Amino acid sequence: MPSIDVVINLTREECLAHYEGWAQKVHTRSLDGRRVVFPASALRQIIGRDGVDGIYRLTYSESGKFESIVVLQQNR
Repeated sequence: MPSIDVVINLTREECLAHYEGWAQKVHTRSLDGRRVVFPASALRQIIGRDGVDGIYRLTYSESGKFESIVVLQQNR
């Protein structure tokens, strides 16, 4: 399964906008500088009381569809 490591830094308020459906997608950067977009619904698995801040591994199918997200390093 292909994967990419990304940095996500969202405040609690920014996460709430994603969680409530105001924002459908999360835009971020990979560790090597590539732009990455994935479904905002993935944040539900990693959101903390203060938001999301750290490095996460996204896995996706061969066709490029998002499959999962895991914490590699959490900063908050």
